[in-house]
Amino acid sequence: MSSGNKISIRFFDDREVRAVWDEKHSKWWFSVLDIVGVLNAQDDYTKNRNYWKYLKTKLKKEGNELVSATNQLKLMAADGKRYTTDMLDNDGVISLAACFPNTKASRFVAWFTNSDETIDGRSKSKAYALFESSLIDNIEIGTVKGLQQIHAYLFGGLYDFAGQIRTVNIAKGGFQFAMAQYLSTTLESIERMAEDSFDAIVDKYVEMNIAHPFREGNGRTTRIWLDLMLKRSLRLCVDWSLINKKAYLDAMTRSVTDATPIRTLLQSALTDKIADRETFMKGVDYSYYYEQED
Repeated sequence: MSSGNKISIRFFDDREVRAVWDEKHSKWWFSVLDIVGVLNAQDDYTKNRNYWKYLKTKLKKEGNELVSATNQLKLMAADGKRYTTDMLDNDGVISLAACFPNTKASRFVAWFTNSDETIDGRSKSKAYALFESSLIDNIEIGTVKGLQQIHAYLFGGLYDFAGQIRTVNIAKGGFQFAMAQYLSTTLESIERMAEDSFDAIVDKYVEMNIAHPFREGNGRTTRIWLDLMLKRSLRLCVDWSLINKKAYLDAMTRSVTDATPIRTLLQSALTDKIADRETFMKGVDYSYYYEQED
């Protein structure tokens, strides 16, 4: 498999489970070491590698076929280099989890088998497909219509209000987003905001977040909208995988009164890899991860 294949990152208990799409066999392969780390609640790479080495030996002695079901593929590590690592397909992951007699293993299997069938899971698949489709080239950049186009694509068939500006008031964490009766005027003002510098684009993004024009899916939609503005005006985009979830959510909460923290955070994660498939896919994974309830 080539390095151009789709890369996915799922999150369980705030730990990454990396996967690679196998175009030839139409299935995902998942990192064994990531799953071992999840099931042992262990973040230390060396400990996870050593545990998998021990488990492989044990399984071979028992005549378990799981080890022979592994595939070796290259995954990018924290140092930015690709290393060959053991991977398992869907059935292999479930078999591996069965080797861990703890309550976390059964909870993991329940999550793993259902995570792609939820609204978020199906919407995320649509977000991946957005990169491949011609629609991304036809989205109006920096406009309300463009934002609606993105939302309609991500949530079409999943929400009956996909792509539609809300007509009800919504609040989150005690914060009241823009009142529905004034929303169209608010959105017109935001649309007219400049996009000629990084600071101006972030200000526009922050104001759109405060407006929260949809009943659901605002964050995921506006992050793609933000990247499209950055790409067109600055030939840059955000590598969302470099931005910590808590730091992002805290900065966005503070942006209502002070945009400096989110501006600083986004600036630190800018990249010129605007046409890179893996950067986009990872961005989708992290964008959806930010919305997961803790």
